[in-house]
Amino acid sequence: MLQVQFIRQNKELVLERLGVKNFKEPGLVEEILALDDQRKKLTLEYDDTQAKVNSASKEIGKLMASGDKTAAEARKQEVAAFKQALGPISESLASVEKTLQDTLVKLPNLPGANVPVGKTPEDNVEVRGGGQKPVLAEGSVPHWDLAKKYDLIDFELGNKITGSGFPVYKNKGARLQRALISYFLDFNTAAGYIEMLPPYMVNEASAYGTGQLPDKEGQMYFVTEDNFYLIPTAEVPVTNIYRDEILKESDLPVKMTAYTPCFRREAGSYGKDVRGLNRLHQFEKVELVQLVKPDQSYTVLEEMVVHVEKLIQSLGLPYRILNLCGGDMGFTSAQTYDFEVYSAAQEKWLEVSSVSNFENYQTNRMKIRYKDENGKNQLLHSLNGSSLALPRILACLLENNQTPEGINIPEALQRYFGSDRISNG
Repeated sequence: MLQVQFIRQNKELVLERLGVKNFKEPGLVEEILALDDQRKKLTLEYDDTQAKVNSASKEIGKLMASGDKTAAEARKQEVAAFKQALGPISESLASVEKTLQDTLVKLPNLPGANVPVGKTPEDNVEVRGGGQKPVLAEGSVPHWDLAKKYDLIDFELGNKITGSGFPVYKNKGARLQRALISYFLDFNTAAGYIEMLPPYMVNEASAYGTGQLPDKEGQMYFVTEDNFYLIPTAEVPVTNIYRDEILKESDLPVKMTAYTPCFRREAGSYGKDVRGLNRLHQFEKVELVQLVKPDQSYTVLEEMVVHVEKLIQSLGLPYRILNLCGGDMGFTSAQTYDFEVYSAAQEKWLEVSSVSNFENYQTNRMKIRYKDENGKNQLLHSLNGSSLALPRILACLLENNQTPEGINIPEALQRYFGSDRISNG
């Protein structure tokens, strides 16, 4: 959430950056400033009236002490009138403050200075890439056929148990999934991230804190009786660990990693792009979260991008890194890099990670602060990234490493998987 003071002091910049993000309601900026003016006016009126109550109350005591009961009674009537006036003022102030808050959360985060101008994914800018696209042998097939051939994943069984988008991993498919999770967590903790295992459901305050509410409520599964949301990503519970906390400067940076299943309704998804593991309602992901001082967040963003890049390189997958344009960025992000790996059998690029800097957009909602060298409380910057999302990584590993003899396992995974190949033998 943007800060009102920042909007007021940088109105033209805010409007310009909202334009880069192709935001369709720039008039909200004027609404916010007008509501803030009302809030200030009502606050002043309330404070002035309360000051009159306090002043008159003090006079009553003095008049009673001097024996002037008539004047004291007159003052009491004034105090009663002032107190009666406070009620409507307080109610109006609370209403305006709520409307201001409800309007503020409708504004997305502002894109940073290095975000490309554009409206669609075609306008994203490729930063760099690596790895070689494999040349598959004749007769090679996509991962959903490989999953059936080697009895790795049962999509029909998932349909029976739950519905489409909930696959059942089996045998060596389940083992490979577990190997990837363990490898990703070890890779992250070796780089100084603290492993967390958070709840898979969150309350409304947590979903609001990271910006899933009110922007993405239609994409989340909701447990109605308990008012809990199934998490769409570990970012939500992990970042909220520090909600309403004031950290010491010596505690920074905070670096956390977590494995969780993720749940997304993916409303409106259909067609060939959702086949197999390409788009699921439940999937596994290992996440990175950092909380850092504001002057360090863009340096940390680039460091996190390099970290994820090394992880993908260690799996031997061809990849590319995209700097997302304003129109293709998430609501809460100030800058996002997407990682895509090449699916050789499908002959397409699949997104497997997003690494984002949210600046103080989330931490302002969650009131995550630190005490600076002057003893003043300052908002931290939050960042996160997928390290990695498993389904499409698994799909590409199966497709790109298939041979007539079986599916080769990358060297980095072999000790976790317990073998160098998947075969029917």
